[in-house]
Amino acid sequence: QVQLVESGGGSVQAGGSLRLPCAASGRTDSGYSVAWFRQDPGKVREFVAAITWKGVNTGYGGSSKGRFAISRDNAKNTVSLQMNNLTPEDTAVYYCAAIYGNSWYGSPERYDYWGQGTQVTVSS
Repeated sequence: QVQLVESGGGSVQAGGSLRLPCAASGRTDSGYSVAWFRQDPGKVREFVAAITWKGVNTGYGGSSKGRFAISRDNAKNTVSLQMNNLTPEDTAVYYCAAIYGNSWYGSPERYDYWGQGTQVTVSS
């Protein structure tokens, strides 16, 4: 199995940027796709972005398209989420998740492995 650890969260003003790395360990030699989700208390977990094993295919949720970019460096076992032009509506706990295989999904139920999350707070 793969273990995931997110970092890079923090507080930023509206219009600012943050980069969230997701470091993987464990069975990382087998191909796995990674997604980012976010969740506010009392709300459903929202799909943000995803990337397949070779990085060929990516997908974005409606609120992140055009502002966020997902990338990966398999040599470093890291998937990063670059977030630009942040707004207060982006405030949430951000989670990375993984599933073995070369497909990505927008539903959190499809992912088997999760990190502990990192808090992002955007002030106006």
